Amino acid sequence: MLRPTPGAAGTRRPRGRCLRSGGQVALGWLSTGSRPGVLPAPRIRPAPPPRDVPVPRGARPGRRGAQQEALGCPARTVTPRAGVPSRRVTPPPPAPARAVRLGAPHAVPDSSWVAAAEPMEPARGAPRGDGGGEALLAELEALVRDVERASSWWERHGVDCAILALSLLSLPAGFLCLRSENVVVLGLGITILGVCHYTLTVKGSHLATHGALTESKRWNKIWELFFVEVCSAFSAEYAKYGHVKMHHGYTNVLGLGDSSTWRLPCLNRYVYMFLAPLLIPIITPLVAVERLRKVELRLAARSLGLIFLGLYAHYWVLLNVSGFRSPGSALLCMLTTRSLLAHPYLHVNIFQHIGLPMFSRDKKPPRIHMMSLGVLNLPRLPVLDWAFGHSIISCHVEHHFFPRLSDNMCLKVKPVVSQYLHEKQLPYNEDSYLARFRLFLSRYEEFMVQTPPITELVGLQ
Repeated sequence: MLRPTPGAAGTRRPRGRCLRSGGQVALGWLSTGSRPGVLPAPRIRPAPPPRDVPVPRGARPGRRGAQQEALGCPARTVTPRAGVPSRRVTPPPPAPARAVRLGAPHAVPDSSWVAAAEPMEPARGAPRGDGGGEALLAELEALVRDVERASSWWERHGVDCAILALSLLSLPAGFLCLRSENVVVLGLGITILGVCHYTLTVKGSHLATHGALTESKRWNKIWELFFVEVCSAFSAEYAKYGHVKMHHGYTNVLGLGDSSTWRLPCLNRYVYMFLAPLLIPIITPLVAVERLRKVELRLAARSLGLIFLGLYAHYWVLLNVSGFRSPGSALLCMLTTRSLLAHPYLHVNIFQHIGLPMFSRDKKPPRIHMMSLGVLNLPRLPVLDWAFGHSIISCHVEHHFFPRLSDNMCLKVKPVVSQYLHEKQLPYNEDSYLARFRLFLSRYEEFMVQTPPITELVGLQ
C-alpha cells in the first residue's frame, strides 16, 4: 500500500480486523513488499471547510475539494460513533507515492495475509505513533500485573515446577521399561523417556532461560545450566543471547529476530518437514560446540563439561540400567527418545512467526503492534502443552508480551490479553496446527527459501 499522491484529496481513517485464514492478518493500513507496484489512491470523503478559511472564488462552500484547495492539504472527517465525540483531523500534506521496499530484488508471490479486507482502525482513543503504542502497552501491562498480584505462588510457579518434577521422577520408570523384551512395554519406556526429555529440554530450558521458573536469580541460573546444558546439550549463554536478546528483543525484525536460523533453503519441502527433524538431536550439540568458539575459555570449558556429562550419563544409564548390550543399540535408543517430538518442535518454531509480517530494523512499529502482528497462537494440544509449555503452543502471543511469566500464568492471562487486543481492534493471530502445516507445504518456497518482504505500517513507524 502506498501513500497517496499530492493530487489525492485525502484518506479516510482506516478500520480493520484480524483474519484467521491461514493464521495471517490483513490490515488496511499495512503496506508490504508482497505486491510490488503502485496502487491507486484511496477514495476520500472531504469535510466542509471551517468558517475561518476563505473559500476560493467560484467554488461553492460544500463543493468537494474546496477545503483542500484553500488549505493546500487534504482534510478528512471521522464518522461519529456512539459515545465518541466527532472531530475533524487535518493531516499534513501527503508525500509522493512510492513503492515499498522488498526484502529481495525478485518479486515475491502474493501473501495470504495481505488480502482485501475491511481496513483496520487504530485503537480507540490512542494517539498515533510510538506514544500511542507505549500507552496501549502500559495499559495492558497494568491489567496483567493485577492478575499476577492476585495469583498464588502455586499459580505463578508451582504448577510448572510440579510438571518438571514429575518428569524427573518418571525417568527411572522409563529406563526400567527398556529392560523388558515385550514390545508394548518397550514402546511405553521409549514414550516416557521421549516425553520427559522434551519436557525438561524445551519447557524447562525455556522457563529457566527467561527467569520464569523461580523468583530467585541464583536458582534460575542453576536450573538454566541443568536444563539447557546437561539435558539439552546446548550452550546456556548462546541460548539466552539468541532467544531472549535477539528473538524477543527484535521479534520478526529481518536479519535479527526473524527466525531465519530455522531456514534451510538447500532442502526441499518434504526433506525439511519430514526428515530434517530427526537430525535435531545430532545437530544441537554440534552447533553448541561451534558457538563455544566465540565465548571465553572458562565458559566454554564449563559448557563442554556439562554437555558431555549429560550425554554420557544418558548413555551410561542405558547400558547399566536398561541392559543394552552394545554401544550401537544404546546410541540408537538415545537418538529415538531425543527425536520423539522433534517434528512438532521444528514445526511449531516456524509456524508461529515465519509467514507473518516482517519488519526492518530502522522502521519497526511500536512493540504492541509488532507483537500482535508477528506472533501466532496454536490451539491447545495436550501432549505439546505438557512437553513444550503453554507459552510455546497456545499462549505464544501472551509470552511475547510478557516473557517472564510462567506457562501457567500465560494461560491465566490469555483471556485478558485477547480481550484487550480485540477491544482495541488489534490483531490476535490464531490458527490450527494442521492448517499451518498445509500452508507451509504449499508455500514452502515463499516462506522458507525466498527472502521475506518487509512490512511497513503507514503512520506508525
